Amino acid sequence: MEGGGNLETAIESLLNVEKQMRLAGDVSGTKKAATDILQLCFEARAWKTLNDQILLLSKRRGQLKQAVTVMVQQAMQYIPETPDIETKIELIQTLNSVSAGKIYVEIERARLVKKLAKIKEEQGLIAEAADLMQEIAVETFGAMAKTEKIAFILEQVRLCLDRQDYVRAQILSRRISPRVFDADTSKEKKKPKEGENIVEEAPVDIPSLLELKRIYYELMIRYYSHSNDYLEICRSYKAIYEIPSVKENPAQWIPVLRKICWYLVLSPHDPMQSSLLNSTLEDKNLSEIPHFRLLLKQLITMEVIQWTALWNAFKDEFENEKNMHGGPLVGKAAEDLRERVIEHNILVVSKYYSRITLKRLADLLCLSIQEAEKQLSDMVVSKALVAKIDRPMGIVSFQTAKDSNDILNLWAMNLEKLLDLVEKSCHQIHKETMVHKAALKV
Repeated sequence: MEGGGNLETAIESLLNVEKQMRLAGDVSGTKKAATDILQLCFEARAWKTLNDQILLLSKRRGQLKQAVTVMVQQAMQYIPETPDIETKIELIQTLNSVSAGKIYVEIERARLVKKLAKIKEEQGLIAEAADLMQEIAVETFGAMAKTEKIAFILEQVRLCLDRQDYVRAQILSRRISPRVFDADTSKEKKKPKEGENIVEEAPVDIPSLLELKRIYYELMIRYYSHSNDYLEICRSYKAIYEIPSVKENPAQWIPVLRKICWYLVLSPHDPMQSSLLNSTLEDKNLSEIPHFRLLLKQLITMEVIQWTALWNAFKDEFENEKNMHGGPLVGKAAEDLRERVIEHNILVVSKYYSRITLKRLADLLCLSIQEAEKQLSDMVVSKALVAKIDRPMGIVSFQTAKDSNDILNLWAMNLEKLLDLVEKSCHQIHKETMVHKAALKV
């Protein structure tokens, strides 16, 4: 195959063989002829001829599906051997056009698009790479391995986050159910029944299910950090903390547990936050970082926290987070920490006082009267607290307004108690009278 003429002659003769086999319906013969043509082009390093032959063979009348599948799979093996990036892109695009719209080579098409997107990303064209990846809906591919599907969707999410398309990133992330990571991988795979799709094995470069779980939650942390959703960030770190490989290595779980504690403190007070707070306090590993145990204890203790004292105690730990795994806390974290301390203090005051002056409330919170009023109003608006402010009198009332039905029920209950008491009293008086009468008769 030294000369170009010899190559063309060999290809011509193989094309005639391929035609005879195809028209005769000989699957194995057609596959052999098609792969031999591609092999000849590859060995001669005739990349343009290779692309032309792939297109020509795929478009021949009545071409067999098996022949197209084998052809695409063989040509994919030649991609790493291409001499330069332009040739590689051209070959990938040729294979893409051949596999487009053909359900029997959908997995190969997905892998080709992923390779092309990686090249585009390396060239700095992140938007183009993200657009390419979004064209493929791998969740509908029955024959693709579960881990490969998850890895592909995670790559789509990552590219959307890189181009700061947070809406599409959220839509794509919902295609993965977190429960899929809890599946027992040790169970033996069932043999497919007759008529069922045969699931292909995942390529070697696809991470394990637990590694994919970690990647998924790290991407979720990036997404929730954009909207400062501290509770969801905390839950994502909690899921990473539960991975066996992380829990066994103190160098990995200590930074993660620190992040869990910080984001718990930063989360607004609600039932989910309280539940996570209590479950984290019960964790034995928390004794390894006693500073953070003390921080969480302060949150569940119904006592007013002095902001300046707390900040002085934990400022160094807060600043140190940027040196830990996972990087620094989100930009607004310091301001939000102060907000959470103020909210905690207002909740504590509402437990101990039914009415309090605004001046006294501001003193307890170490704020000005205007700031205290604003913080209290914000909590009332967010329904974290029930309160009323009498601004002319400067009095805050934490008493809840009772429903008319509740008041009537309370009155009915009080009347019932009163009548029971009268009846008991009458019975006691009658008893005493009878005793005295009996004593007089004697």
